[in-house]
Amino acid sequence: MNKSIALLGLALAAQLARAGGLESLEAFIRNTQSGRAQFTQVVTAPSRDGQAGRSKTSSGSFEFSRPGKFRFIYKKPFEQTIVADGQTLWLFDVDLNQVTSRKQAASLGSTPAALIASAPDLRALQVDFVLQTAPDKDGLQWVLATPKAKEGQLQAVRVGLRAAEKGSELAALEILDSFGQRSLLSFNQVEINPKLPADTFVFKPPTSADLLRQ
Repeated sequence: MNKSIALLGLALAAQLARAGGLESLEAFIRNTQSGRAQFTQVVTAPSRDGQAGRSKTSSGSFEFSRPGKFRFIYKKPFEQTIVADGQTLWLFDVDLNQVTSRKQAASLGSTPAALIASAPDLRALQVDFVLQTAPDKDGLQWVLATPKAKEGQLQAVRVGLRAAEKGSELAALEILDSFGQRSLLSFNQVEINPKLPADTFVFKPPTSADLLRQ
C-alpha cells in the first residue's frame, strides 16, 4: 500500500474515533454510493415468563446502490430473495414458490433499508426518523433511529459503523419491532463502491411462481 494512502487511512480512522455516530452515518451516506457484503442475521423472540426468547440464525449476501436499490439474498437456512429496483419491492420465497410485489415508495420510508440505501443524505433520513448518537459498543459507533410514524411495526433501529479508508462503513443493524422481537444483522467482507452489474437489481418472477401484488 502506498505510504501516503496508509497515512490518510489512519487519519480518517482517528477523525472518526473523535466523531460521533451521526457524523459517521453522514460520512457513510455521503461517500458510499454502492456496496456489497455478506451478512449473518440473528432473530431473537421476546422473553416470556422469565425464559429467554429463542434465536434463529440465517445468512446470505447483500448489495445496494444509492438511492433506493438493494438486493438481499438469504441462502441459509431458507432461500429468500428481496429486491428493490427503484420502483417495486419484490420478495421471493423459494420454498413457497411465491413472489410478493408492492410499490417501493409506499414501503421503504420508515424501514431499516432506508437507513442503508434509500436516503441521499442525513437530512432526508430525518424526515422519517429521529436520529441520535448512541454510546460506542463492540468497537463500533452507533446511531439510534426511531421512526416518527407510530403506527408501523418498527420500534427502533441501531446502526453500527466502523472506520474505513473512505470514511466509515456499515457493520451492523440492530432492529427492534413493536412485538419485542430483535434482529441483529452483522456485515462482513464489505466492499465500498464496487461496480455492480446493470442487472443486479432486476427481478423477474419465475413463471411457475404465484404472484401476489399488494
